[in-house]
Amino acid sequence: MLTNLHSRGWSRSVTFAVWALVGASAVYWLLKFGAAPAGDSVATVATPSAAPADPLAVARLLGASDSAAPAAPVASLASRFALVGVVATASRGGAALIALDGKPAKPYRVGSTVDEGLVLQSVAPRRAVLGSSLDGPAAFTLELQPPKRS
Repeated sequence: MLTNLHSRGWSRSVTFAVWALVGASAVYWLLKFGAAPAGDSVATVATPSAAPADPLAVARLLGASDSAAPAAPVASLASRFALVGVVATASRGGAALIALDGKPAKPYRVGSTVDEGLVLQSVAPRRAVLGSSLDGPAAFTLELQPPKRS
């Protein structure tokens, strides 16, 4: 009688262990195939509402400082400007951080006057286009310097 009880306890233990392994395996495979692969995931981009941007906050975000830099000699119209940063949006909006005549950079929204007779026409990643009017021909394009590699 003792052997019979002992063999029942052993078979119950083995059965429990097998079913525990089956359950753990099922959970593992459900988690593995249920999650999206990291390389194939598609990022959804929410378009922001037309909230007004704070030019001073944008300037600080792009690294503007309050210290004045020495004025650079003026050679041509395009050389007076330096593009420091760009915030481009999908809806032809955005802002650019532009330094004029070696002075600290200031933020300008698309459509705002940068200098006398020059308007920021558009921005794109790493560049800004200036012209005499918003819809007129482009006078010149400012481009960000490529990042330095160490």
